[in-house]
Amino acid sequence: MDWGTELWDQCDIIDKHTQSGLDLVEKYVKFVKERTEIEQNYAKQLRNLTKKYSPKRGSKEEQECRFSNHQAFLDILNEMNDYAGQRELIAENMMINICIELTKYLQELKQERKMHLSEAKKAQQSLEGTYKQLDNSKKRFEREWREAEKAAQYAEKTDQDLNATKADVEKAKQQAHMRTHIAEECKNDYAAQLQKYNKEQNQFYFTDMPLTFNRLQDMDERRSKKLAQGYILFADTERHVMPIIGKCLEGITRAGTNVNERNDSMILIEQHKSGFERPGDLEFEDYSQGINRASSDSSLGTPKGPLELLGKNKNKTFRLFNKKSKSVDTEGFTHLPPEQRRKRLQQKIDDMSKELQKEMDQSEALGKMKDVYEKNPQMGDPASLAPQITQTAQNMERLRGELNKYESWLTEAGGRGDSIRYSTHSLNNNGAHNPNSPGALSDDADPSQAIYTEFDDDFEEEELAAPIGQCTALYNFPGSSEGTISMQEGEVLSVVEEDKGDGWTRVRRNNGDEGYIPTSYATITLNK
Repeated sequence: MDWGTELWDQCDIIDKHTQSGLDLVEKYVKFVKERTEIEQNYAKQLRNLTKKYSPKRGSKEEQECRFSNHQAFLDILNEMNDYAGQRELIAENMMINICIELTKYLQELKQERKMHLSEAKKAQQSLEGTYKQLDNSKKRFEREWREAEKAAQYAEKTDQDLNATKADVEKAKQQAHMRTHIAEECKNDYAAQLQKYNKEQNQFYFTDMPLTFNRLQDMDERRSKKLAQGYILFADTERHVMPIIGKCLEGITRAGTNVNERNDSMILIEQHKSGFERPGDLEFEDYSQGINRASSDSSLGTPKGPLELLGKNKNKTFRLFNKKSKSVDTEGFTHLPPEQRRKRLQQKIDDMSKELQKEMDQSEALGKMKDVYEKNPQMGDPASLAPQITQTAQNMERLRGELNKYESWLTEAGGRGDSIRYSTHSLNNNGAHNPNSPGALSDDADPSQAIYTEFDDDFEEEELAAPIGQCTALYNFPGSSEGTISMQEGEVLSVVEEDKGDGWTRVRRNNGDEGYIPTSYATITLNK
């Protein structure tokens, strides 16, 4: 059994090698899991960072985004948010394609290895059982053959003994013959057991064990190949998102190159210019002509010198760099400089026009709903809509009155030269003002009639809003959800409505199709 001992030593070596390979797979899975945790934490920190420095809606920082350097910083935050999404995608793909897949494969390999070793152990136990039977039959044959020899010697001795009777001799010969027959049977059984053992031993060493070793070898090679694929997949997962990460970095570079310091200065000047007229030159006052004036002249008629005028107006003249007190916002914005007042009034009119358009749309929807209820009473009671219709009508009337009031203030603030520019406003379907429309609102026109002058009774569809810019798609977008539109990388679309802070921009194709796309998936250029 020396050769068998050497065989099992080799089997033990193979078993340890396969176990070491399985341990390596398990170690690699743990490594990838820790890597995914690092990616997830990194992405989470990036998102928290972008959220921390993103301007809150309605805050002063959001209002300053009209400047290119502020907008560039906001673009950088958006790009970093997309970058964080790619890191999350890396972590997700590694977890699904490597960790979960290899863990499942590792369990299958453990079961297969256990099965192969169990079959080898079973073959060994069967061979050992056959060898025990062979050994027992051999020992029995040896024992019975000795007994047969003793019986034969005793029969021969009895036959030569003169004092032995014939019956004794016959009995001894029968006993010797019986023992010989038993020994022959044991010999045949031993020979059969030896043949059986040699056959099983040949099957074990030349068929069963080599087959087990080949299976273990094949299993280990498949394990190595699967592990190598996991190594490659680790790199491919990173490489797959590199183009998008590169575009994020390009977007950050583009944000830096888009900063226009000159344009920012002009925007600041346009935003805060007062519109006040510059003071004229002071006239020369000749005091030498008034030396002989009567002392009874009133001080009100005494001309004031330059120093007195300077002392009177110094707070107004040198107020440029002084900290202004916080002004109180009044309804007509009369406390503001002329230019700022016109801007605030115009903004107020735009907001009220949009609100009025919403009320008009709601009134139209309520009217259609009432008609449906009247034609199909089972769908609802038309009378239940009366309070909403009344409230909507009151809101529309109130907004029209306020709109006329603010337009009159705007006409007053703009002067005669600006009266047409600031007083003629009409509403289109999107609630925007069109200064050149024929149905413009004015002080002497009925606003309720002017609003409907653009609409025909047979015209049902909404007019298409004028594009406010263009965008170029950075990535493919399927547009599978409701309200969205698909686009291909590099496609140029018209921007209809800019991002309101929710991350979506409304665009239109040349064929008239409209829908929303993710703002971060395109480069957007708005018209000045």
